Amino acid sequence: MRIREYGKPGSPVVILLHGGPGAPGYLAPVARRLADSFQVLEPFQRRSSGTGVLTVAVHVEDLLELVQSRCPAARPALVGHSWGAMLALAFAAEHPRAAAGLALVGCGTFDAGARQSLEKTRQSRMDPGLRERMARLALDFPDPDARLQAVGRLYLRLDSHRLVSTELELERCDACGNEQTWEDMLGLQQAGVYPAAFAAIGVPVLMLHGSADPHPGRLIRASLEPYLPQLECREWEPCGHYPWLEEAVADEFFSTLRGWLGRL
Repeated sequence: MRIREYGKPGSPVVILLHGGPGAPGYLAPVARRLADSFQVLEPFQRRSSGTGVLTVAVHVEDLLELVQSRCPAARPALVGHSWGAMLALAFAAEHPRAAAGLALVGCGTFDAGARQSLEKTRQSRMDPGLRERMARLALDFPDPDARLQAVGRLYLRLDSHRLVSTELELERCDACGNEQTWEDMLGLQQAGVYPAAFAAIGVPVLMLHGSADPHPGRLIRASLEPYLPQLECREWEPCGHYPWLEEAVADEFFSTLRGWLGRL
């Protein structure tokens, strides 16, 4: 994995987990804001290849290798966004002693009802122009990786309230890895593995969510609480899927996250 590093070695370690799956790079603004107090590692999760199918288990083991090789002195905190929050939970369920705590920012969905709510909200926010652009994506972007990146840019506005910046800092996306990983996650949910496996997690878990995020925070919280009695939640209004880019709450988001990480 490619890993970007920020901050001073020797400071408490925070590992940022990007979403998608397969959409690396956009957590750089979060890493830069945390770098004065923490050593921040921003791994670019493994890309798909011809040597095997990407699964949740592959990503979990890649993360374990990173933790064991780069954090020998103390357990790191994991801060995951969207799919990255789901990966943090899957990792901690498999390796309960490897992380000091989990911060779930705009966490992804763990049941069909939450996914239906997400899609319904997105559809309700689309104007005719955006619907036309979405319908033309395959023609405008024949390359699947470029198409996934274009979808991310379109969803940025759709999933947000009032942004201070529309620059996501996305690097090259991985459409095949996105499809393979998400298909595996859905299969694990349908088999009843997730979220039930999260009952093994004993470390602090903080959920940070925006009320204007199409990912339905209250439904996602309800799906996690039976297995994570220690779950703390903070919801901001108005705020979308990317709190660090939201005009109204960006400073409060970082203040809340920094305080929680410091207490770990």
